[in-house]
Amino acid sequence: MPTTIKGPAIFLAQFAGDKAPFNSFDSICKWAAGLGYKGVQVPTWDARLIDLKKASESKTYCDELKGTAANHGLEITELSTHLQGHLVAVNPAYTEVLDGFAPKEVHGNASARQAWAVEQVMMGATASKNLGLHSHVSFTGALVWPYLYPWPPRSPGIIEEGFTELAKRWLPLLNKFDECGVDVGFEIHPGEDVMDGITFEMFLEKLKGHKRCQINYDPSHFVLQQLNYLDFIDIYHERICAFHVKDAEFNPTGRQGVYSGFQNWTQRAGRFRSLGDGQVDFSAIFSKLSEYDYDSWAVLEWECCLKSSDQGAAEGAPFIQGHIIQTTGKAFDDFAAGEGANKAQIKRMLGI
Repeated sequence: MPTTIKGPAIFLAQFAGDKAPFNSFDSICKWAAGLGYKGVQVPTWDARLIDLKKASESKTYCDELKGTAANHGLEITELSTHLQGHLVAVNPAYTEVLDGFAPKEVHGNASARQAWAVEQVMMGATASKNLGLHSHVSFTGALVWPYLYPWPPRSPGIIEEGFTELAKRWLPLLNKFDECGVDVGFEIHPGEDVMDGITFEMFLEKLKGHKRCQINYDPSHFVLQQLNYLDFIDIYHERICAFHVKDAEFNPTGRQGVYSGFQNWTQRAGRFRSLGDGQVDFSAIFSKLSEYDYDSWAVLEWECCLKSSDQGAAEGAPFIQGHIIQTTGKAFDDFAAGEGANKAQIKRMLGI
């Protein structure tokens, strides 16, 4: 029988700040619980919420983190290394703007920044193990993203070489996660080299089908690409280990489409929206994931170009709760099935 999805949970990255209740793990957990959430996904780059190095070295510290969450009726769903994972592979075109993802001591030094990022992701694996988690979420980074649209024509072999290098950088990291018994759910995301199903397959092939290479499913990024997000579940459900519940809309005009003409978020044809304000069919998504026995968390990732984060967070928990299917342990027509037939009866019924 299908599995009931866990939730609702919330990704804390967009809410952490210097003012209470968003400036400590304890206070932000109290805030999340007060809104009806049952789990929190923790951004490991935010020292206000977690000391990643300490979490990778001390199970006692991790037990304390879990205890803090439990005091508010919460569980830690996954750790996130989205920012650090993105720095594992950076095209030179983006190197300056991405310095902001890393500490000042490695700014302007691409190799030192990458080494820092690799160490961070490695610590994320051990910290996840120490917390008793079985999945982790991250980004792949991007080497070939600037060459997405083939004009001027791409140099022959550049995409192949880029994915070969991307897999080379991630293989030891995925092996570390494997040692820790943790899957890595890569968020399929424009701006990353792994940005749709085909590119995930290219990455996975280079990794020789590594079992820890999984997917953090987020339909909002597929709406903006005009990719069929329900078919995606049918194709890749065996690799989905995490789920970001995020809404989006796509409203093309005679002036702009998928690329949206360099406009800001409010003026784009494709926009992220708070849950229920966009075009994502979450009823169909929750049904499909339940059908395929997805047994992990439904985690709100709030991003909206119009609505406030306070309102988005408050509305998110009941929205997710209302979509979680409490799966049945029996068929709806069991009452009419009668007693189980034996082989002799079956033969009589078939006239054989």
